[in-house]
Amino acid sequence: MKNFTFIIAAFLLCAANVFGFSEGEDYIKLTNPIPNADKTLIKVFSYDCPFCYKYDKSVTPTVVKQLEGVLTFKPFHLKTKGKYGKEASELFAALIVKDSGDGIAPTDEKSAFKKAKMAYYAAYHDKKERWDGGAESFTAFGLQSVGMSKSEFEKLKNTQDTKELVSQWEASYEIAKIQGVPAFVVNGKYLIYTKSITSIENMTSLIKELADK
Repeated sequence: MKNFTFIIAAFLLCAANVFGFSEGEDYIKLTNPIPNADKTLIKVFSYDCPFCYKYDKSVTPTVVKQLEGVLTFKPFHLKTKGKYGKEASELFAALIVKDSGDGIAPTDEKSAFKKAKMAYYAAYHDKKERWDGGAESFTAFGLQSVGMSKSEFEKLKNTQDTKELVSQWEASYEIAKIQGVPAFVVNGKYLIYTKSITSIENMTSLIKELADK
């Protein structure tokens, strides 16, 4: 009977530690936290990152859905990666501002930001498009994917909200230097080691644990 009790206790202990996370192995605390990021899950990404594309096709939407009411999802585009990183950041920021004004989240199927992002991913990674026509052709492609005119984009791009968002994304560079992209940051201060992620359930559990720190 004592042995049986011991076995049950050991089993329960193991079950409780299935997702036993530790600093230095599963995540790190950033030396320079991202300001004004409490209660958020930030994803640093680049349109030319194949792993960002893979995450955004299946992992990110599921994780964000499971975190509804816990954290607010915020995408941060890394402008220093990709030939047209600067142009992509300006366009993505403008579209997020537009979505926000329309009451649409960046993971919503109706999101202009999401439509443009997925269009760029597919064109760059699946069709090997490189926009040899230059920055103007790159931006035109994104605008066409969401049915936005150049004049409307220029107006949005020059708003204070868009400029502030692009400025916030400058923090992406220091984050990406640590382990590359995609990079997930909880509450602006805990960076998840993507190499330690074994499943969506594992990732969601870690994020929820860090959200309470």
